[in-house]
Amino acid sequence: MSIEVKVPVLPESVSDALIATWHKKAGEAVKRDENLLDLETDKVVLEVPAPVDGVLKEIKFEEGSTVTSNQVIAVIEEGAAAAAPAPAAAPAAAEAPKAEKAEAKEAPKGVDELSPAGRRVAVEDNIDPSKVAGTGRDGRVTKEDLVNAGKGGSAPAAAPA
Repeated sequence: MSIEVKVPVLPESVSDALIATWHKKAGEAVKRDENLLDLETDKVVLEVPAPVDGVLKEIKFEEGSTVTSNQVIAVIEEGAAAAAPAPAAAPAAAEAPKAEKAEAKEAPKGVDELSPAGRRVAVEDNIDPSKVAGTGRDGRVTKEDLVNAGKGGSAPAAAPA
């Protein structure tokens, strides 16, 4: 029986989420409560677990896609065994996502130190956080600093000299 995997209900203040990472590929076996993917919102990164044991039959949205609450993002064939041809095809398929991830990782430097909201702004606007003056606690770069930098101006000075 096919089971739909849906985006969890997001908090009222959050309208959508970004698919940050798929931990499984179509055709791979999954176990109940095993993490399938990570969803990133402005405030938090959510792990979406498999609802049942089976095989990940279909992925409806790739990494980097924006999704909303209760949207179907994958289909699991309950109780099925992993397809034999899938592992043979996996090495070739695995190389392509690595190339995409390498490009995405090369975007702005220092993105890992940002909040999810700041990371999204830096990646979408191709802003290098290391070149933005941080106004947050201990000189950290905030989402607002990145938004201001993206508008063509630089972030306001942290403190007058």
